[in-house]
Amino acid sequence: MSRLQLTFACGDYDRTRALEEGTVRPDGIDLTYLRLPVEETFFRMLRHREFDVAEMSLSSYVKSLDLDEPPFVALPVYTSRQFRHAGIFVHESAGIEKPADLRGKVVGTPEWQLTANVWIRGTLADHYGVPVDSVEYRTGGQETPGRIEKAAVDLGERIRIQPIAGDKTLAAMLADGEIDAFQGPRVPSSFVPGGTVRRLFPDPVAAEKQYFADTGIFPIMHVVVVRRDLYDQHRWVAQSLTKALGLAKKKAAAELYDASALRFMLPWLIPGLEEARALLGEDYWSYGLEANRHVLETFLRYHHDQGLSRRQYSPAELFAPESLENFVI
Repeated sequence: MSRLQLTFACGDYDRTRALEEGTVRPDGIDLTYLRLPVEETFFRMLRHREFDVAEMSLSSYVKSLDLDEPPFVALPVYTSRQFRHAGIFVHESAGIEKPADLRGKVVGTPEWQLTANVWIRGTLADHYGVPVDSVEYRTGGQETPGRIEKAAVDLGERIRIQPIAGDKTLAAMLADGEIDAFQGPRVPSSFVPGGTVRRLFPDPVAAEKQYFADTGIFPIMHVVVVRRDLYDQHRWVAQSLTKALGLAKKKAAAELYDASALRFMLPWLIPGLEEARALLGEDYWSYGLEANRHVLETFLRYHHDQGLSRRQYSPAELFAPESLENFVI
């Protein structure tokens, strides 16, 4: 019996490596795994629909649901999760000592619709007294001039936002003090020891642990999407892929906790893993809907409040129904 040949564009992750190596194979599917940087995967999938299956920004995916014919359907598989307190940087002369000092400042952000920035803005508004419209925003390339939004964004007049000059970068503008702060998923090159740029939170790990203790939220960044035309033709692929991705994650988690030889160049990997389990729970990188309902509801509220979706979607609306339940014996 022939197997369905599919392409899967995704980052280089321990939790998906078994699919790339072929040690976990989705039922009925042969995957061609394309290991690509996330920005390239998102751009090519959103603009040209180049892949059958792809990792995708949660924000971009939710935004695509507003289209008359949404081009993708998601699986409740979260290839990227990350706390984002460490993603806020300030210039030392901007007079920003605490989060509330961001009000009235000029803040750079590569794209308004980046998932990391949706979380950052929402967290600052909910927990630190920085309403989204209290800040003036600049968008553009972080390290290379000319970056534009992957999808059109219409924010009306409530949000003060404009692109930077085409020959400038946000990292350089932050270093020169042309913008007061920067928010984004990547560390700007202008952040160097002893330089003029520092993190807003001096101890971001402590801030992130407190945030989790207060909210129970470990932010979701990326989901896995299937092209809707493929899904409509082969509805079974949603369950097959979800099951395989779950097995790959389970395999990676077991291998990560092998103390005989560290899998990654992090001296305190094992104690760090034990601490994460103690603080966040045994299955701290959980997949599925129910275990992540509160996380998704919070993000969807932020997404709508920040002008990125026409209405506030419910978590269940995001995913292929076949991926949300499984058989039992």
